[in-house]
Amino acid sequence: MKNSIDLHISGMSCASCVGRVEKALQKNAGVQKASVNLITEKAHIVFDEQKISKTEIIGLIKNAGYESSFVFKKQKEHSLTLIIISSILTLPLFLSMYISFISPWIQLILATPIQFIIGFRFYRSAWGALKARSGNMELLVAVGTTAAYGLSLYLLLTGHNHHLYFESSAVVITLVLLGKYLEDKARKETSKALEALHKLNPESARIQTENGEKEISPSDLKVGDLLIVGPGEIIAGDGIIQEGSSHINEAHLTGESVTKEKVPSDKVMGGSINGEGLLLIKINAVGSSTMLSRMIKMVEDAQGIKAPIQRLVDKISSYFVPVVFVIAILTFIITFLVYGNMEVAILRAVTVLVIACPCALGLATPASVMVSTGVAAKAGILIKDAEALEILHAVTLVAFDKTGTLTKGFPEVKTIMTFEIDESQALSIMASLQKGSEHPLARAILKKAEEQKVVMQKSSEVKAIIGMGIEGTINGTKYLLASKKNLTSLIYNELIKKHEALGETMSFLIQDSKLLAMVSFKDQIKNESFASIQKLKNLGIKSIMLTGDNQGCAAEIAKEAGIDDFFAEIFPQDKANIIQNYKKQGEITAMIGDGINDAPSLLLADVGIAMGSGTDVAMHSAGITLIRSNPLLIPDAIDLSRKTFSKIKQNLFWAFFYNVIGIPLAAFGYLNPMLAGLAMAMSSVSVIMNALLLRKWRPSA
Repeated sequence: MKNSIDLHISGMSCASCVGRVEKALQKNAGVQKASVNLITEKAHIVFDEQKISKTEIIGLIKNAGYESSFVFKKQKEHSLTLIIISSILTLPLFLSMYISFISPWIQLILATPIQFIIGFRFYRSAWGALKARSGNMELLVAVGTTAAYGLSLYLLLTGHNHHLYFESSAVVITLVLLGKYLEDKARKETSKALEALHKLNPESARIQTENGEKEISPSDLKVGDLLIVGPGEIIAGDGIIQEGSSHINEAHLTGESVTKEKVPSDKVMGGSINGEGLLLIKINAVGSSTMLSRMIKMVEDAQGIKAPIQRLVDKISSYFVPVVFVIAILTFIITFLVYGNMEVAILRAVTVLVIACPCALGLATPASVMVSTGVAAKAGILIKDAEALEILHAVTLVAFDKTGTLTKGFPEVKTIMTFEIDESQALSIMASLQKGSEHPLARAILKKAEEQKVVMQKSSEVKAIIGMGIEGTINGTKYLLASKKNLTSLIYNELIKKHEALGETMSFLIQDSKLLAMVSFKDQIKNESFASIQKLKNLGIKSIMLTGDNQGCAAEIAKEAGIDDFFAEIFPQDKANIIQNYKKQGEITAMIGDGINDAPSLLLADVGIAMGSGTDVAMHSAGITLIRSNPLLIPDAIDLSRKTFSKIKQNLFWAFFYNVIGIPLAAFGYLNPMLAGLAMAMSSVSVIMNALLLRKWRPSA
């Protein structure tokens, strides 16, 4: 039976570690998928619980040389105190290169604790790698510095102490520790956006009870509780305002800086900040069901799952350490044969080992993804997985649903034309059939019925026919409220065409193939739709619209929005087929939708983007969700994806370039171990700092 878990992995230092953990897991037949993230120290594992247990999975990771747990611990920082002590001990050794005032034996005394106490972490990790028949950064450092220390000890004991290399091993250990410390600091910056989301959870909440107000923990809130929120307080859960009005700040959730006026019956989100009013809110979602919790979960998941390009990098990294050892051995042999000098040969081999760093390779992609998903969340763009983020940069065609995506999604009843029954009767039947429906046209009819104080009737056997309409029985009579597809009579064609030419949608109330009433609806295009389409055109992306609405209405909206092409009067399965056809033509597709009927095409498109105002089905089917239903966020998301992928390519280039240039320089003697240690330490930091530049990105919406 398929199951999945997330584990915290401690002790990883580079991309080779990631590869080792994944390899150890995937070798077991019970593990179907394993994805390990170096920055978050998180492993997402899909497994068959009939073949392997969670405890056995933890055992596999331990055998690979790492510790794991279900509890996500705060990432350990490398101790600054240890680095300071190491620096103090190293400084005299470094100065001894230029000023001969320290005796060789004092150098040994200073270098030994650096090598074996401060540097013990390298030996521990290296031993784990050797047991797992693999390699990592610590193994390179441990072997390299031990070789330099061992050579110095040999020279000292044999009386050849004119030039020792204790300073090389000490400086390398100190610089690598400093580099990892700086890397940890920079790494923390990549998760600041996620930390900000966590901080939106208030420490306490007040609810109204029969015995008056009561202060509770937000985790104790239940659906149906009446939450009291004072001015300036954080709203503790999702709900609907029962009493009071105020301006609500949703900036951290939606990226929209302008506060929104909220009145009774309006929805509010947990994590948003109340303005000047006192509110009484009926809670309808708590815990993991709130929008804030779902946002946090989606961002965490996106940061924990690998982008496709990272899988290639990890594969390359798995061969990296063994290749470096081969190069180091060849460097030693060739140098000794050419120069006949053991010291020079060992030092060059040590320098090769020290300068080679798989860390930068391992950090290049996840660092960029973490920063990108964080700034996206702040802007109201939720990225469910890194794969969607990566593919989005290459999208060539964007397909839009119409209602609720390009239009406001709140159509109004424009006209009701009746035949054989009066308007009040027609409205009563239509409203009774659609009672409780969330469909935009149903809401429009129910609103009209409420305005005209129409009496609702009891309906039964009500069922929706996707793409066709809704049918049900009222007082023993079966009615069908249908789209034009169900209208067999051609008598009213001219009248229908007239309304459709005005951009109106038509519905028909039918009884026994007899037309009782026609209703026309009008939905307004969103103010941002035209600007969004123009931005897509500027990015070189084609846009199309897919709608079940009539031809005339579709043509009107497409014209107003500036859409390149459109398909009208189609069923949900037709949307998916159209997407499939474009993919066959070589287009990289993105589908934008908000309804249940958009789910198949959202799944089939290369990237599915759901409007946050839409259904849960649409959001679960999509790789990206826009918390604000603002079409301008679509070109923003593509722009961010392009900038992210650009950063990933830059980071990978410099990571490869660093090794391609550094290793030959070390092999030919143009670098010493200390410079190599400094270069290695700074390579990882530079990759993360480059990724952090993505924090400057700002949405246009």
